[in-house]
Amino acid sequence: MHSNYLKFKPLYIIVSLLLLSGTLTAQQYPIYSQYIFNGLVLNPAYAGSHVQLSASAMYRNQWVNFEGSPKTLFFSAHTSLMKERMGVGLLINDDRIGSYSSQNIYGSYSFIIKTPKGKLALGFQAGVNILAADYKNLNLDDLGDDSFAAFRNLKPNFGTGAYFYNKKFFAGFSVPFLLNNGYGDLNIENAINELRSARYYYLNGGLMLPMNLEKTLHFQPSVLIRGQEGAPLNFDINASFLFYDLLNVGVSYRNIDAVVSYIDFKLNDSFHFSYSYDWTTSAIKNASNGTHEFMLNYRVRLRNIHDDVMCPKFNHFM
Repeated sequence: MHSNYLKFKPLYIIVSLLLLSGTLTAQQYPIYSQYIFNGLVLNPAYAGSHVQLSASAMYRNQWVNFEGSPKTLFFSAHTSLMKERMGVGLLINDDRIGSYSSQNIYGSYSFIIKTPKGKLALGFQAGVNILAADYKNLNLDDLGDDSFAAFRNLKPNFGTGAYFYNKKFFAGFSVPFLLNNGYGDLNIENAINELRSARYYYLNGGLMLPMNLEKTLHFQPSVLIRGQEGAPLNFDINASFLFYDLLNVGVSYRNIDAVVSYIDFKLNDSFHFSYSYDWTTSAIKNASNGTHEFMLNYRVRLRNIHDDVMCPKFNHFM
């Protein structure tokens, strides 16, 4: 067993960073940087806020050049219905780290209340988490070692959130995964007695501030406070400048491990492309070249659903 550890030390280091001692909690939901442009990754109440159909595809390559580092594929889509009285959405992600993988498949619903000051959305999501591992690519000394037996486990979960927004301000709070599903029946490692999925808490808000009379330049400050059971509270502080509603350039400070630079630009009336780079500040920076994240967003009106409603500009809701 000791020789296995030496051969795959990078994998064990990463797993140890993501697991906590005692009754262990798995960080099974990845941390994104592009939530700034797609709040559905944090809050089901965000569904329908873009009014028209909005679909996003994202790829995140974390800790580049670190063997077994996390890689995430993500897809989401959401739209408003019934003249903006409700929203529906879909979220799918595939997160892989070493021999481990985690998938989330969720549908979301929001009930949207129009007020004189803006819109208040109350959201709910439900779906499944799939946790799996396959060690067939590892060069094991003992092929019969039960600690490296492949497994696949599916657990249902659900979450909720609230989101208020207008053209100048937004604020939201969500708990996307309410159930602490246990995986105690999985024989992953002798040192792990019980593995449980984490409950997350997200609180975020931001402003859209015009910087000139023509309103061709806007300043967009925002903050995200991220809580996870069994882990210290952490936060992101974001600041960006929007030029002519075509180009958004900004930076984020993430207190746990990174400084993030990001850019979004309008390709045409339907497509936006976003890119971010996480400059790692934690101890793992000595073995990593940072994190790349790419996102492509597509928006379109659906005939007979959105023709008589006003769709917001891309950057009205971060």
